[in-house]
Amino acid sequence: MAEICGYTARKLSDMAESLEGLARTFDMEKAGAKGLSREDGAAALQMAAAMVCDGCERCGMREEGRREDSYYLYYLLRAFEQKGNVDCADMPRPFQDACRRREQFVGHLNRNLGKATMNLSWKNRFLESRDAVISQFRELAVMLEEFSRQMEQVRDVTNRWERAVCRTFLLHHMEIERMLVLEYDGRRRETFLTVKTNHGRCVTSADAAHLLGQAMGGREWRVARDSKSIVGRQTATIRFLEEGSYEMLCGVARRPRDGETVSGDNYTFSRETPGQVVMSLSDGMGSGKQAAEESRRVVELTEQLLAAGYMPRSALKLVNTVLLLAGEEQHPATVDLCCVDLYTGVLEAIKLGAAATFILSEAGVELLRADEVPAGILNPVEPVLLTRKLWEDDRIVMVSDGVLEALPGDDKEKFLKDYLESIGRRSPQEMADLVLEFAAACTDGARDDMTVLTAGMWTK
Repeated sequence: MAEICGYTARKLSDMAESLEGLARTFDMEKAGAKGLSREDGAAALQMAAAMVCDGCERCGMREEGRREDSYYLYYLLRAFEQKGNVDCADMPRPFQDACRRREQFVGHLNRNLGKATMNLSWKNRFLESRDAVISQFRELAVMLEEFSRQMEQVRDVTNRWERAVCRTFLLHHMEIERMLVLEYDGRRRETFLTVKTNHGRCVTSADAAHLLGQAMGGREWRVARDSKSIVGRQTATIRFLEEGSYEMLCGVARRPRDGETVSGDNYTFSRETPGQVVMSLSDGMGSGKQAAEESRRVVELTEQLLAAGYMPRSALKLVNTVLLLAGEEQHPATVDLCCVDLYTGVLEAIKLGAAATFILSEAGVELLRADEVPAGILNPVEPVLLTRKLWEDDRIVMVSDGVLEALPGDDKEKFLKDYLESIGRRSPQEMADLVLEFAAACTDGARDDMTVLTAGMWTK
């Protein structure tokens, strides 16, 4: 087992290094331009002169396009970028006085500059797509390197538990043919059992997980999603995952903007990743169906990336890139992400333009805030990562902007903080309902979508 893990770790590390090398190769290429260059303007002037002037040199515009230090060329480019076109009044005085075909020349010049602008736009869009590929290469390299490290540190502890587990399963009429118990980082375990029943009946895999926990005398175990749900007479291999030391429950309360039937906010409370709870709240721009669709895409894509193994910060950076490349129109959405490790109780909060998160503990109420733009606005963007240790009976309160905007005063976060301190720690659903009712009572109507997502931490 140790030899297999070592070999796998080396191969994964080599793959990670190759992906990082590919990313560095792409980085050496030229970055995108923000505006039209002198060469673009000179080419547009030369093309217009070729179509209109027919050898005439009276105004000097053909020669103006060849000069390296042409002031008029720079001026014309800036005028086109500001207004979207060049007028005859923007042209040099000698041109206005001498040219007999001013309107035709300016028309061709605008068409040529428009084509150059379109080419620049497509080039920059291509370079943005290239940057997205670079980002994915780098994040995949990080994932493979992390998995390589885990493979190097994994330990085979089957001998420690094999006899007890086999005896317990045999007493319940199940026969184990093969068994493998792996321990990661000295705290998380994973078990593979090749098992069948020997009395002709079927046993649920959930019951088998309960027996596994009894035999190993520790935490609870659950069946992995990719395993069979029934143990029968036919031999099958089932994967079991050890539960963490903590358990979390959530609560949610929502209210759409007045006049809307659909809330533009979306949320998720997921346990797709073993030993981790993911809470995310996204507030789409505006309200109604369009905002709901944008925030739903953000929440679903973030959840899928985290389940695939991306680190939270890397997942949000990739979500931001995808939103930027989705189309010409920008529909930004805030992202508020909380990932809680159920083995250690450590909270990682990552924010992109989201409102503050409130942590309720014995010491009082703490705010986790980060001033950042929403996803889908700027690229590159660096999500803000905040880390805290949670303890027994702590609470997490996440709110959308609509909740804070409904509160009176200038310091709305402090106003909500004082209210949370007054109600204390209650059940997650009760806290969510109370916060929403309090925010709704502070205003004459919901001017924006309001969502409250809460969670509580307990030791098993």
